[in-house]
Amino acid sequence: MNTKFPLVIIILSAIFLSACSSVGPQTIPRDRFDYNTAIADSWKEQTLLNIVKLRYADMPLFIEVASIVSGYTLESTVNLNAIHNGGSSITGNDIFSLGGSGKFSDRPTITYVPITGKNFNKNFMTPIPPKAIMFLMQSGWAADLILPLTTSSINGLQSKMAAGANQREGSQDYYRVVGLLRDIQKSGAVGMRLLKNKSGQDSTILFFYDKKITLEIKNKFKELNTLLGLKAGTREIRVSYGSVAKDKQEIAMLTNSLLQIMITLATQIDVPEEHINSGRTVAALEMKDKNGKNWKILNIQHSLERPEYAFTAVKYRDYWFWIDDRDFKSKRAFAFLMVIFSLTETGGTEGLPLVTIPTG
Repeated sequence: MNTKFPLVIIILSAIFLSACSSVGPQTIPRDRFDYNTAIADSWKEQTLLNIVKLRYADMPLFIEVASIVSGYTLESTVNLNAIHNGGSSITGNDIFSLGGSGKFSDRPTITYVPITGKNFNKNFMTPIPPKAIMFLMQSGWAADLILPLTTSSINGLQSKMAAGANQREGSQDYYRVVGLLRDIQKSGAVGMRLLKNKSGQDSTILFFYDKKITLEIKNKFKELNTLLGLKAGTREIRVSYGSVAKDKQEIAMLTNSLLQIMITLATQIDVPEEHINSGRTVAALEMKDKNGKNWKILNIQHSLERPEYAFTAVKYRDYWFWIDDRDFKSKRAFAFLMVIFSLTETGGTEGLPLVTIPTG
């Protein structure tokens, strides 16, 4: 028998058998990044859609991706047949046959959980603790971004509400306080620390000031103390939840819930004029102060055609609502909202089935 044929059979057999090795490790780099991108994009779109729905007094609904189990199966078979005639047949040729088949399947199992009931109440209706706001500032988020989103008043100074039952112009002093806190924050002359009460629970957060500060920052401290009604020369200030401070060494913050933050952002959406005229939604207050400075935190635009440069976009009521990828300020505000989402405990996964899927 020709010695080339056994060699060919060995090589082809090795190729087919190598296909039977596990496919699991090779799928990790692709799955990790593909699912990461898909979940992030869908979460952004879902958030934007719910903000737009609130602008139209529509019911927001959040659905969480609770689990993803991506299962792969790979099956292959090899058939080898050989007939050696030894020269006794009419043709005198040896007969060889080689056959093979393979099957590959990808069957991901994705579990979705709507956030409703007590989970919705806990995650979206509960005011954000002042200590969380302070530590977000400490971690580097700008005060002029965080405070207008998360607080409706500071020591009685109220922010602007563009729509809703609490629609109001707001106080110029509120935004001056926010500006002063931002300047002090950039100087590095302010920090936070957490104290515990006698029972061992977190009680208050204190501002503490660096002694080595410039004259300009010292003057900003004085102005801040005056606007907030704080005791002159106060170096440590308690921060608590509430609308009115109980003494001159406390900052009382009336903080917003996640749902209130979304409503605030919804009121700033640029909606079609025809929707206002037809009563589908209401007009919002102009987000500018008496000097013409824009107070709008997030700029959500609309168009009939799908936008070309969109950070994220959703279609609702025949219009596209979107955030421009070239608008860094709006992207930063939207990213902060996503951070707030991630800090809250989302829908529970109790009672989810245990799924085991082979990957080889």
